Amino acid sequence: MAGLWTGIALLTLCALGIVLLPLLRARRLQQLEVAEDRDRQNIDIYRERLSELEQEKAQGNLAQAEFDELKLELERSLLQDVGDSEARLQVSKISGLQVLTVSVMALLLVISALGLYAKLGSAPRLELALERQAQPDPFEGRSPTLEEALARLEHELEVTPENVEGWYLLATTYMGAGRYDEGIAAFRQVLDRLPEDAPQYTGVMGQYAQALYFANDGKMNTEVRAQVNATLERNPSEMTALGLLGIDAFEQQRYAESIDFWSQALGQADPTAAESLKAGIRRAQQELRALGEPVPDIPGIEAAEIRLAVRLAEGLGSSLSPDQAVFVFARPVGGRMPLAAVRLKVSDLPLEVVLDDTQAMTPQARLSGVEEVEVGARISLTGTPEPKPGDLFAILSPVSVRGQTQALDLVIDQVVE
Repeated sequence: MAGLWTGIALLTLCALGIVLLPLLRARRLQQLEVAEDRDRQNIDIYRERLSELEQEKAQGNLAQAEFDELKLELERSLLQDVGDSEARLQVSKISGLQVLTVSVMALLLVISALGLYAKLGSAPRLELALERQAQPDPFEGRSPTLEEALARLEHELEVTPENVEGWYLLATTYMGAGRYDEGIAAFRQVLDRLPEDAPQYTGVMGQYAQALYFANDGKMNTEVRAQVNATLERNPSEMTALGLLGIDAFEQQRYAESIDFWSQALGQADPTAAESLKAGIRRAQQELRALGEPVPDIPGIEAAEIRLAVRLAEGLGSSLSPDQAVFVFARPVGGRMPLAAVRLKVSDLPLEVVLDDTQAMTPQARLSGVEEVEVGARISLTGTPEPKPGDLFAILSPVSVRGQTQALDLVIDQVVE
């Protein structure tokens, strides 16, 4: 940063020179012009007086000696006047008004330069860029703590407050850490800077309403409801706002209304949020059934789960150790990677097993992401998930992941060749 300010100082001096030198030069030229005019007038007077003397001499009014003496005096006077002009020019100084003018112009130049830099430039941004260049990894290869990451992001947003993505990341991080008031303030920054016609705008409005809701101990109040209504006026199918209305209706035992709100939100939900909404709808349906009230039929909200009654075929258990591993799984038809799997022991059989998204191998590969699967069970003689010759297994395919009311009978009776 020292180099920046040194450069600014040098450029300011150059600018002052460009502005002030012409002013001083103009003063000098003005003095020269005045001196030249005065000399020209003195010469004209000299010539006029010399002409009068010559006329007097021609008329016989002056003798030659008198003429020569008067002419010599005229020449001396002319030389003295011209010399005085040059001396005055040499010793002339800058006037007080000129000093004031130059000082005011220099001050205005510096102030205007600093004002333009404050408007168009950014020393803090340059400093941040230099920091990043000098230290690309401020955490020296280790994973930062939440507080360290937040402090770093807060510092960058102080320097670049127009960074909408940064404010959004800060807001969601605050919310995840339970710092709801700070999350609210960060969401406001996002809404202030994000164009209202941006496709993400109503989504942020819904998240802002959710932040207000959490900050109010998970209760609906006038402020939260106003924000929810403002969000739905812009986008009637905004998922977060509809989800909040569904939660509020459920807590007030208006179960049919909560189902309606959550059903509307399903159309905009990602897979993870969709499963949460479906779980809420199923719970509201259970409450309605318990009250003996009509239950709305919502297609596609059945839980993605498969019930299996796993058992050994007769005559196989005697040759197996009770501690040998039993893998029960569901995978895409014709696929290899399980969508859900559990590990049992031979001693656990027979057993009824439920496969669902809680046993997913990865967040991206889930049972709820497909309509049909093949299910299987395998007793591993080596204890490894990979099938080996001699392992015992059973397979059922295809099996629907929804709408199942009874456990499927899965009998382990085959041998891996």
